[in-house]
Amino acid sequence: MLSYEVTEHGRPLQARLRETPVPKGREVVLRVTHSGLCHTDLHLWHGYFDLGGGRRAPLSERGLVPPLTLGHEPLGIVEAVGDAVTGVAPGARCLAFPWIACGACWACDKGRTELCARQRNLGIGLPGGFATHLVVPDARYLVNVDGIDDAFAATLACSGVTSYAAVSKLPTLEADDHVAVIGCGGVGLTAISILRARGIERIIACDVSEEKLEAARSLGAAQALRTDSAEAAQALIELAGNMLGGALDFVGIPSTLDLAYTALRKGGTYVLCGLHGGQATIPIPPIAQRSLSIVGSFVGSIADLEATVELAKAGKLARLPIQTCDASEINTALSALDAGRVIGRTVIDFTNAEVA
Repeated sequence: MLSYEVTEHGRPLQARLRETPVPKGREVVLRVTHSGLCHTDLHLWHGYFDLGGGRRAPLSERGLVPPLTLGHEPLGIVEAVGDAVTGVAPGARCLAFPWIACGACWACDKGRTELCARQRNLGIGLPGGFATHLVVPDARYLVNVDGIDDAFAATLACSGVTSYAAVSKLPTLEADDHVAVIGCGGVGLTAISILRARGIERIIACDVSEEKLEAARSLGAAQALRTDSAEAAQALIELAGNMLGGALDFVGIPSTLDLAYTALRKGGTYVLCGLHGGQATIPIPPIAQRSLSIVGSFVGSIADLEATVELAKAGKLARLPIQTCDASEINTALSALDAGRVIGRTVIDFTNAEVA
């Protein structure tokens, strides 16, 4: 099998030939056809998360050291199954749910695998989809995506499930409420589509890029706001008519937190998904005085993914802009994402990758 690996953080991924895995027990081996590229891959590539104030959280502290095979949006064809697998056979086209959990804690018992403290996620703790072959630890993590085109289907395992889970954390909205989507990259654009699928139309797209705001409008955002000015928070308040009931932050830096914190109405909810990083200081008393809710949201459960896939199958999700590139161009794609030049999502096509 062919694998593109982080052998040194921040350096180009290296193509490596590895033994093609043989599944055991409940394991399934996918021949990867497509794998989405996510901003989280950049953190893993660089080797740290930014905690602000010059502080970093190195991956090495979590036991994640090169070589690493990234890629947590894998779509493929089942090539082989372990002797205990039932319900799926070679030849099936499946999306792999990458957020693998321990299976034995309170969170796993409740189906909330995203809250498991001992996750072993594909493309993070386990080898991921930037390869021609992938071991999925259990057949129950495979989701049928028949009727959805390959590139779009590949984005659903992260940008789809993450945005679905984030939208689900919004409160019941009032009739005049607006929702701000802060950061209109792949996850933010998908969130706009999911909001529209749920009947929420008063959506204000927020970004520093006109191109990304235009993409947001095309997916159903009712209004758009450039947020790279000192007056952005006041402009957001005015656009929402003082009725910003929810803000979904897919960036996660001090300025985006400040934007939402300032603009939310009393009783509003801020949902933080973005991991760009930094450290923020906000006044504490107004949180209570304004009855604000600050909610973290990280990826989602397999039930969230299945619900997202069903929306896509039913034609209720608008397809975000997607660029595909051959596996041999993976480093170019990674650099383009790192430089902020991607509108929507990039999907790596492994269909023609040479397998040895």
